[in-house]
Amino acid sequence: MDSGELEAWLKEEDSAGAGWKKADETGETIGHESGRMIVEILKRNPSRDPENYDEEDIPHMRKVVAYCKRHLAQEGKAKQDPDSKSAKSLKNWGHNPQKT
Repeated sequence: MDSGELEAWLKEEDSAGAGWKKADETGETIGHESGRMIVEILKRNPSRDPENYDEEDIPHMRKVVAYCKRHLAQEGKAKQDPDSKSAKSLKNWGHNPQKT
């Protein structure tokens, strides 16, 4: 997903309820927070030039790739059912399983 697609998705009600809630009082899910970070990274570096990433960007991007890889391997339902919690959670992490 590009930054615009992800940003639009994160504003939808369906995105807020998919995934594990953070341990704080905000009620936001971990994936939703991750999605906001991904949007920031993509907007800051739209050309994806490796020299323009911050120190915190690389570890977060690795976390995103690991999450998506792990969940795509475990949950075929995400590809088959766009309304599943798995598909919604993956979208929060910047991956639309219906596009692959």
